[in-house]
Amino acid sequence: MRLHRNLVFTVIDSLNFIFNEGEYADKVVAKALKKDKRWGSHDRKFVAETIYEIVRWKRLYAEIAEVKEPYTRDNLWRIFAVWAVLRGYNLPDWKYFEETPVRRIKGRFDELSKIRKFRESIPDWMDELGVKELGEKKWEKELAAQNEQAKVILRVNTLKTTKEQLRAILMDSNIETEFLKQYPDALVLTERANVFLTQAFKDGLFEVQDASSQLVARFLDVAPGMRVVDTCAGAGGKTLHMASIMENKGQLIAMDIYESKLKQLKLRAKRNSVFNIDYRVIESTKVIKKLHEKADRVLIDAPCSGLGVLKRNPDSKWKLQPEFIDNIKKTQREVLENYSKMVKPGGKLVYATCSVLPSENEEQVKHFLTTEIGKEFTFVKDNKVLASDSGFDGFYMALMERKK
Repeated sequence: MRLHRNLVFTVIDSLNFIFNEGEYADKVVAKALKKDKRWGSHDRKFVAETIYEIVRWKRLYAEIAEVKEPYTRDNLWRIFAVWAVLRGYNLPDWKYFEETPVRRIKGRFDELSKIRKFRESIPDWMDELGVKELGEKKWEKELAAQNEQAKVILRVNTLKTTKEQLRAILMDSNIETEFLKQYPDALVLTERANVFLTQAFKDGLFEVQDASSQLVARFLDVAPGMRVVDTCAGAGGKTLHMASIMENKGQLIAMDIYESKLKQLKLRAKRNSVFNIDYRVIESTKVIKKLHEKADRVLIDAPCSGLGVLKRNPDSKWKLQPEFIDNIKKTQREVLENYSKMVKPGGKLVYATCSVLPSENEEQVKHFLTTEIGKEFTFVKDNKVLASDSGFDGFYMALMERKK
């Protein structure tokens, strides 16, 4: 296996943006892939996967390389050398790799792999929090699962096609997929590919959405003709899923505090041929009050730590801070109490997060049910999805019904 200079330089530049300038890995990778139009799919794959791997294993590799933040350019080359040695590459005779201690790297790897915080490459505080909330055994399994590469899952847009038809269409583009049992709208790619370049994507036949995330819309029990509110819609993956289940019938109100995210959703909705969405920016409490007791279904896909989706966003391990988690729990409580008022008597509410921490999930629901508004609701059921059990993202969802 050979290393190509222009690809490696792109990786080093990208790591600098992520580690030293605080940029988000997905945005940096997207920018890196546009750098050279002559690159083939193998080149782009090398760049994207190498950046993500080094971001994922940053703590372990930096410890082996004996470098500390902020990383100089030489430090980044040392981290890259560790990655290359552990991946079995023969280091070319470039000046950056002079005096790379190959045997020492392998020895240090074996040594550090016995210690969980290095083996799973995680900050101390996050490791302690995980153990405290899930217990040593469960957290250990979950961490290992979160360090595996995320599968590419598609959600079929049933307004335009079926799973079987989409599978055949993608096969014509040499993209192989498989059905997933218990996920009625999902196809999983057998091999990673850039599905966004396909005509099928441009025609709105599917969205990329993790299998766990696809459980939420059906958990809310939406149906055609209902008035449904998605209170933290963001760019609208779950909104679009609900629209397809509702067959474009009824009213779907997508709300968010960020107008830019709703603009993204509008573009996606157009591509998906979804036209029953009403967009509302939450600029004040008036927007919420107008809908008090008016909705058949309300989804609160609450802001959270994202500790269930580390395999998809490995850089969040290094960006998250303990105080953020403390603050987000307060926000979750406020959002639950305020937005639940939109559910009409007899209507249903789902509280969901992409976190695996009980303090963000079942404990928040338990607390809500003791509040003044919460006493008007009955707990129906919940679903705790761990990456270590499902192979997909970690997720939580709780279904509650407002008393008639």
